[in-house]
Amino acid sequence: MISIRAEQMQDAGAVRRVNELAFETAAEADLVDLLRARGKLVVSLVACANDQVVGHIAFSQATTASSPHLRGLGLGPMAVAPDMQRSGIGSKLVRAGLEQCRAKGIDYVIVLGHPQFYPRFGFVPASRFGVWSAWPAPDDAFMALELRPGALAGASGLAAYEPEFDEV
Repeated sequence: MISIRAEQMQDAGAVRRVNELAFETAAEADLVDLLRARGKLVVSLVACANDQVVGHIAFSQATTASSPHLRGLGLGPMAVAPDMQRSGIGSKLVRAGLEQCRAKGIDYVIVLGHPQFYPRFGFVPASRFGVWSAWPAPDDAFMALELRPGALAGASGLAAYEPEFDEV
């Protein structure tokens, strides 16, 4: 049975291991550690199986150039231990994370991720809102989801994540 809960201080090492295993480099693990150390993880959830952390999702502040007054978050990184992938854990993490974001009154979420995965949660190419990624990415891989309907109407320009994303 998989349970999803808020990350706790004692989970940091296990979260790092999951990110290191799930990605080709330690960059994502370093990013999560840096965001955590600087108090910038707005939502940070873990997936547990048999009391072991097997997945993690992070959300931190994001803005759009023309609408800095909106409350936006960037989803990522999201990681699932390789031996547990394709079992629905990532979907559970995304759903629970978006629910937490809605509860916090967040207007929108952006993500740079797999175009076959995130649309099932309502994400669409961010370019539909006139919002662009700071990093080179195919149009269908940089996506946005309005948590408050119409939140991104009139928003446009470059999306900015926390500066830590450029430090790793």
